[in-house]
Amino acid sequence: MRLAGKVILVTGSCTGIGKAIAQRCVAEGARVLIHGLESDWGEALVQELGPDKAVFAHADLAHAETPNQLVDLVLQTFGRLDAVVNNAAMVVSSNIQTTDLAFFRRVLDVNTVAPFALIQAALPHLTKTNGCVLNIGSVNAWSGEPNLLAYSVSKGALMTLTRNLGDTLFREFGVRVNQINPGWVLTENEAQRKQEQGQPSNWYETVSPLIAPAGRILWPAEMAAAAVYWLSDESGPISGQVVDLEQYPLIGRNPPKH
Repeated sequence: MRLAGKVILVTGSCTGIGKAIAQRCVAEGARVLIHGLESDWGEALVQELGPDKAVFAHADLAHAETPNQLVDLVLQTFGRLDAVVNNAAMVVSSNIQTTDLAFFRRVLDVNTVAPFALIQAALPHLTKTNGCVLNIGSVNAWSGEPNLLAYSVSKGALMTLTRNLGDTLFREFGVRVNQINPGWVLTENEAQRKQEQGQPSNWYETVSPLIAPAGRILWPAEMAAAAVYWLSDESGPISGQVVDLEQYPLIGRNPPKH
């Protein structure tokens, strides 16, 4: 039980990586706050994990009051807060032609500003428990794809936030802040998104070996397994670090030989 007794708030945890993290946290002995916009899925996950181990909050992170509401709910339900996982994000396609200012601001609000605001709201309580923050970024933070402009910029900003707060909050409050950058992960939303773009239902079975040397893309459970290390006491005093979780090197990568 690597997370025994801990209480962890996981945003965007009704599906995908966030759901896998919440499930793994409970399996490791933690209690969790599930958050998302999909009420049916959120309530179903609470029933799966056990009402004594999970509580669900339906809330839009773009609203200024949401971070405080989430922190208040987790404290009212479980009496403490040991970790925040900033996982929720708008994963949306856009480029220089299709990214208007309103859209850009919305993406930044959800993907970058909301994690900052949640850290602010949670900090007094994380200080009491020598807690931590785990931000879920993306390998797109390093530059991103042409059609993921706003999303990539938001994740790049989140990465800088992690490194900055990972230093200052640990020095001043004993609160660690780290980040994992998943590569291409087979979440429910990603599977649906590709089908909406015209791909066959089994598109993930025929991904190029250049992108997926393993013959498949990553699974949410693999991201959750990595998350546990950063949420547990095993990671010790490590703070301000960003780790890429992909199956090939992002820099200096060579195409496969034929």
